[in-house]
Amino acid sequence: MGRRKVEIKRIENKSSRQVTFCKRRNGLMEKARQLSILCESSVALIIVSDNGRLYSFSSGDSMAKILGRYELQQADDLKTLDLEEKNLNYLSHKELLEIIQCKIDETKSDNVSIDCLKSLEEQLKTALSITRARKAELTMEFVRSLQEKEKLLREENQLLTSQLTKMTKSRETEDARAMSPENSSRNKPPETLLLLK
Repeated sequence: MGRRKVEIKRIENKSSRQVTFCKRRNGLMEKARQLSILCESSVALIIVSDNGRLYSFSSGDSMAKILGRYELQQADDLKTLDLEEKNLNYLSHKELLEIIQCKIDETKSDNVSIDCLKSLEEQLKTALSITRARKAELTMEFVRSLQEKEKLLREENQLLTSQLTKMTKSRETEDARAMSPENSSRNKPPETLLLLK
């Protein structure tokens, strides 16, 4: 007989709830451990029980390293979202530059309002921030690609070093065998006794 499907809702009986919590917590931690081993990934798991007790699991890197990486990624994602929102609120880069150029041409005349100059300044700041953000994004992509390349080169270097070590050891053992007295007596012609005259 198969297991019945459990309805997902709060368990009213406190002891049953505690037993279910312990079993499912252990199962979740086991699944996290398996995921980290099978996929060579860093996994961090934090569980807080209803009475405030904290349970945590981390694999590979320490919990602090994983959380640090998460915070960096979140900060990058928030910056990206903020820039995307700014881009949606403003005109395209080309249109923005055209407007700025027109405004600059207008400022060459003597009757320019302060509001016009303030809007021009804001548009210049926006164009500059978008340009800087794109430059930073491209730089980070370039750094990431260089880091990946460095990682591959280090792995290749380690592989070549291990192969060289194996070759050196096998050559030394071959040389040692060739120089051993057993092998040297096999290679010499057998000695003959002198005949008596």
